[in-house]
Amino acid sequence: MKLTWLGHSAFRLDFGASVVLIDPFLTGNPSFRGNRAEAIAGATHVLLTHGHSDHVGDTLAIAAETGAKVVTNYDLCMYLANKGLKNFDPMNSGGTTDQGDFTVTLTNALHSSADFHDGVSHALGNPNGLIIKQKGGVVLYAMGDTDMMPDMGLIAEYHKPTHALVPIGDRFTMGGDAAAFACRKFFNFDTVIPCHYATFGLLDPTADKFVAGMAGSKTKVAVPKSGGTVEL
Repeated sequence: MKLTWLGHSAFRLDFGASVVLIDPFLTGNPSFRGNRAEAIAGATHVLLTHGHSDHVGDTLAIAAETGAKVVTNYDLCMYLANKGLKNFDPMNSGGTTDQGDFTVTLTNALHSSADFHDGVSHALGNPNGLIIKQKGGVVLYAMGDTDMMPDMGLIAEYHKPTHALVPIGDRFTMGGDAAAFACRKFFNFDTVIPCHYATFGLLDPTADKFVAGMAGSKTKVAVPKSGGTVEL
């Protein structure tokens, strides 16, 4: 599986016949420095962790341009369908769906999920993490926006993720110290990739705290530049 970080919490996964985009916030994302057409080329799936605009991002446009199937919680699916989304697969926390080369499970996450318009915050279901199980391969835990939580122990025991995408930017998610503590406390990852940092001024500008917190662990910390790739 080839993973490309597109900045913030946006990722591209290439494996088998699948091209999976996670939280594809590209337009307006100051940390996305790539070519949009190349980033979304061949997309077969879009997986969303929650309904905030810095995660939903370009989803509707990408789905219209590529025909990619959008997989996310039921409330967010219906909201996007009302805006014209045609190809979608609704789920909810704890559920698992088969997507061909892989399965997706929605886990809990400690955050919020809403769209703000007309001066009102509109709830869009619960925030989630994603367990992406490549058949015969990687088990990737995309934590979504979250704090550490006891559920992580159950996620580790049951799903046995081998790799993870970990939010570390602080203020709206775990900071680097807390994220490293959670990874070391609950999991035995092969590789972790930090995300949700260095995008806006309110977030930590580097992954240094997380890298320092993981020092001495058997887990490899991969810190790609925006547009960089990691082989999982």
